[in-house]
Amino acid sequence: MDWIDALILGIVQGLAEYLPISSSGHLEIFREILGLKLAGADALEFDVVLHVATVLSTIVVLWREFVPLCKSFFTVARDNNFFYVCKILLSCIPVAIVGLCFKDFVEQFFGDGLLVVGICLIVTAALLAFAFYFRNPEKERLTGKRGHDITWTDAFVIGCSQAVAVLPGLSRSGTTIATGLLLGDKRDKIAQFSFFMVIIPILGEALLGMKDLVSGEGVGESVGALPLVVGFIAAFIVGCMACKWMISLVKKGKLVWFSIYCLIVGILCIVW
Repeated sequence: MDWIDALILGIVQGLAEYLPISSSGHLEIFREILGLKLAGADALEFDVVLHVATVLSTIVVLWREFVPLCKSFFTVARDNNFFYVCKILLSCIPVAIVGLCFKDFVEQFFGDGLLVVGICLIVTAALLAFAFYFRNPEKERLTGKRGHDITWTDAFVIGCSQAVAVLPGLSRSGTTIATGLLLGDKRDKIAQFSFFMVIIPILGEALLGMKDLVSGEGVGESVGALPLVVGFIAAFIVGCMACKWMISLVKKGKLVWFSIYCLIVGILCIVW
């Protein structure tokens, strides 16, 4: 992999992490297009570097919301922010179980062609369309319903959807936001919650990746420092722009157009 490949993948990651089109699935697609043979554990390690960049972009874009959450949680102030962070922690339990107990199983789906990616993109398309059918802005205007705040049960169910979305092609943001919409959560609340809830799992995966680097295994030997840096910077810059755009799209209820996109790309992947 050279730095140009890393730049392309970084841009793809920055866009696809926030837009409901699956960052892992699109990274697999562009690896296929670029003829990159990075697969298995190496592919996951490089993805982690890009995901860390988008996590940082989340913190930068939502800084005003992020700082009060940290202050309340670490000072153990029993206010709404404290319980909000507790809900985020609850939502991370399912994906933590998958990461710790089923990591080898999940890795089998990466770098092994685009059939799984295509199927999962079609599932993403169906989920986005289903959510729009039940929670489109016009229907909310007619019924006068605008959703409710995220409950403890909602947080856990959304966390389960995030755990399933580790498969390449199944959009994490699309799955979690669509699940929140189907549960009746407020549009602006579920978008923000979706972006915050991925921070802990990604940072945890990054720590495991750093352990492999220290032990001399994995990404450093096969990817190189320059592609990592270029990919990281590209993903961070594009991620900052995409994060703001996605929050606006969720509020306006325009995710259904991504359903059409995922359906088309999913079919093309299967045909490929």
